[in-house]
Amino acid sequence: MMHKSLMVPLSDDDRAHLRCGEQCLLTGMLYTARDAAHKRFADALAAGKSLPVNLSGQILYYTGPTPPRPGMVIGSAGPTTSSRMDRYTPSLIEKTGLAGIIGKGNRGSDVIEAFKRFRCCYFAATGGAGALLGSCIRKARVVCYRDLGPEAVFELEVVDFPVTVAIDTLGGNCYVDGPAAWRRI
Repeated sequence: MMHKSLMVPLSDDDRAHLRCGEQCLLTGMLYTARDAAHKRFADALAAGKSLPVNLSGQILYYTGPTPPRPGMVIGSAGPTTSSRMDRYTPSLIEKTGLAGIIGKGNRGSDVIEAFKRFRCCYFAATGGAGALLGSCIRKARVVCYRDLGPEAVFELEVVDFPVTVAIDTLGGNCYVDGPAAWRRI
């Protein structure tokens, strides 16, 4: 199967042409954020403060990487369940200009509407493949919230990081469309 190679940050044109089910290889910088970081982001935005990292046009990866083994850049870096961030996601997309999110699992209807309204893509990474995904990370550094340990916000330099477009900017949704197509067979 053919993979579409994309440079991060994503351009508006890239996002507009991605479709549900496409397999992509991402190269560039990603930022990590899980539950605790999302709470801090939400609190800062609610207080009218700017975030400690500029997310405009960027991709957030829902992961909490494990510590690296000797000689490695990072440990396992698999995706975490995305629905836990649903309560923060629509506002975060709207207020920051976030271009994409990587996680696993379907999203709530409010989040899907935000993806469509603000032209944000949702990518799925393969759960259980954290070591493989970690091998695509060339550099990793904490950029904020160091006190959160593995839930700190990291900047990751990735090369050919494999993802699938799970929900596109038009609302195409693999979690809905895939099973529906399977049932028609």
